[in-house]
Amino acid sequence: MKIVTNQKLIERNKKIGQYTSIGSLVILLAGLYFSFQSTAYSIVIAFSALLLGFILSQVGIYFGTRWGRSPRPDEVITASLKGLEEKYTLYHYLTGVSHLLVGPAGIWVLIPYAVKGMITYDEKKERWKHKGGSIYLKIFAQEGMGRPDLDIENDVAEARKYIKKMTEGEPVLPIQAALIFVNDKITVDAANAPAPTLAAGKIKDFFRRKAKEEPVSMEIIKNIQAVLPKDTVTV
Repeated sequence: MKIVTNQKLIERNKKIGQYTSIGSLVILLAGLYFSFQSTAYSIVIAFSALLLGFILSQVGIYFGTRWGRSPRPDEVITASLKGLEEKYTLYHYLTGVSHLLVGPAGIWVLIPYAVKGMITYDEKKERWKHKGGSIYLKIFAQEGMGRPDLDIENDVAEARKYIKKMTEGEPVLPIQAALIFVNDKITVDAANAPAPTLAAGKIKDFFRRKAKEEPVSMEIIKNIQAVLPKDTVTV
């Protein structure tokens, strides 16, 4: 399997997470300092600093969680797909979506989630359900699932738009999406979901099976790979 990564973006976002986390701490401390002062504007300054510090801390958590921790989602996906044949190419942060796999199984958007607990799919309500995990982390560390259905819709649309631009025409093959759970403390029981919903450790076998059961034209795949990025982007 070939891997093409936007290393420049990873390093940039890692720094954003570091700087905003440090900045939020400084501003929060400044807000705390002014809260003990008795000047006319101390309360306004303190409140403003605390609000700005909280917002920056959330930005820092967002970037730090996705880019500052190792293994990052891209690293987990890469490791989980290690061993796929050379006909596959895995693109990280280069094709309009975070992760795109192109090969004998077709064109797949891989949407990672780092949640813990158990994932199921409720067919009556037509939604994914997440049980377990910390409520505190879901609220303050942004470890909730959100809306996978919207993530699928948005990412597939972005991947289609990107490939259409690069190939100067509508993608010949359908673009599919899979939800990938990259935390090792997760149990997935969602075979009834409308999109493949898998723990990271299961994805290699899934794509191997998919390529055997529903093989696609390698000529089309090679034509798509030919116009997509070929080299890792570095600083």
